[in-house]
Amino acid sequence: MRALQAVGVTPAVVHLNEGHCAFAPLEDLRRRMVEDHLSFSAARAAAAAAVVFTTHTSVPAGHDRFPAAMAAAHLQPLAASAGIDVANLLALGKTNPADPDEAFCMTALAFRMSRFHNAVSALHGKVTRSMWSALWPDRSPDQVPIGHITNGVHPGTWLAPSLRKLYSRILPQNWEQQPGTAADWQALTLLDDRELWQTHCSLRHRLLHDVARRSGCQNLDPHALTVGFARRFATYKRADLIFRDLDLLSRLLQDSTRPIQLLFAGKAHPADEQGKLILQHIWQLAAQPPFRGRVVVLPDYSIDLARRLVQGVDVWLNTPRRPQEASGTSGQKAALNGALNWSTLDGWWAEAWNGSNGFAIGDTTDCTDPEIQDQHDALSLYQVLQQQILPRFYERDPGGLPVSWLQMMKNSITSLGWQYSSHRMVQDYAALAWRPATKFQASSVVPGS
Repeated sequence: MRALQAVGVTPAVVHLNEGHCAFAPLEDLRRRMVEDHLSFSAARAAAAAAVVFTTHTSVPAGHDRFPAAMAAAHLQPLAASAGIDVANLLALGKTNPADPDEAFCMTALAFRMSRFHNAVSALHGKVTRSMWSALWPDRSPDQVPIGHITNGVHPGTWLAPSLRKLYSRILPQNWEQQPGTAADWQALTLLDDRELWQTHCSLRHRLLHDVARRSGCQNLDPHALTVGFARRFATYKRADLIFRDLDLLSRLLQDSTRPIQLLFAGKAHPADEQGKLILQHIWQLAAQPPFRGRVVVLPDYSIDLARRLVQGVDVWLNTPRRPQEASGTSGQKAALNGALNWSTLDGWWAEAWNGSNGFAIGDTTDCTDPEIQDQHDALSLYQVLQQQILPRFYERDPGGLPVSWLQMMKNSITSLGWQYSSHRMVQDYAALAWRPATKFQASSVVPGS
């Protein structure tokens, strides 16, 4: 904030993504007290009035907490400059400001120093309102003023060039730079089935050639159902859920009439030991005879590899333990390219799935016992694979086209491509957060005011 001030920039709105940067509005609070001679309460309300805060995680461990003494040491210079006791600033980062032993939470600070607060999917909004309801003790969780703006992805970054050419024949001019509408994208149902399928098959072949180069696996089937799983290997994402019944999976993978191949990529956080063990376990399984050549773990995960995967797979697998996925965006990238999502009803997929644009694992029931939930979801995963995905993919018309699969591909592209784009997301932020924040006057919406 001081750097911006030094170069003559006064932001109309400050947008905080996660609590890591929540000290920024404290500097504005200090400035208003020193330069405008406002009281602490008035300066805080004025500083928070033009701040938007987006929280991105449903997992408690994702919210930074520090010992109060450590936070006090860093906040003391700011407090001294403003002429206030550091306890005033510490209170902003606590659920219970009166508790001297409570850790200082950057997320609590961000909520207290912002006017507009949002989660990144509808389900995440519900979870977040419950998680942070203590900051608004006079309200029930459903009345907590935390909305949601669902994440989206940038079409120009993730869409395969060959598909971009097909889409550009039908979509309005400059569609890549505009949010688009449902009616605009519905026109893509006019795509020629054979041309769409040939384009998709070419992308699959390109992907498998790249996989062979990266992994050394030379016996992948260019015509087999290809499933991708690529993301951070956080424990709650359950990358190994599909391996829960090894005997069943082995039989399915070795079925020569309906072959399947699984591609995995990703990295675990350096401090996530369980996540690293899951990745190691899948790597070890991929080397065993029943799975060798059918399960591939790709090294050196990168944006380039992620782009190849979402553009070339037939199905995108996503198995977070509901409701711990805030949004997720990899499935949005895959859907843009015609891949069908196969996911638990968590994050963005909980609101995006309509029954005809992909496949749902499990239901909307939230289980308090992780083991029972994993059993339930694994059973559903295998049932969907055997009863829905495989029959639809391998059913062909006399001309060799998977007509039913292509219809679902079009349903996915037309219903999701525009709605989960970054253009729509930015439009929502502008309409629902940034513009209102420029006009807002401090009110009781700021927690604790």
